Amino acid sequence: MPHSQHDSIPAAAPALTLFQRDDCHLCDLALEVLAMARVPEFETVFIDDDDGLEQRYGVRVPVLRDEGRGIELDWPFDLERLQAFLAVETPA
Repeated sequence: MPHSQHDSIPAAAPALTLFQRDDCHLCDLALEVLAMARVPEFETVFIDDDDGLEQRYGVRVPVLRDEGRGIELDWPFDLERLQAFLAVETPA
């Protein structure tokens, strides 16, 4: 059975999640840094109504998580730190 381009996500495309809150100035700044870095796609998760996420990320938001590599980048981060985070490879 032939595969189309849409059958799988390329390995080079990290699955990123930005954990944030509603009405969060720091979260808005993080979104600006992601835009400057031209991060193509990421999921946004608001932690406000989730007790588990609130406990894990409450004082840390915004937090960018690379789901594929299981690593996180806590705020504050600038363009340089974000680019380094995105370029990091996990050890084999």
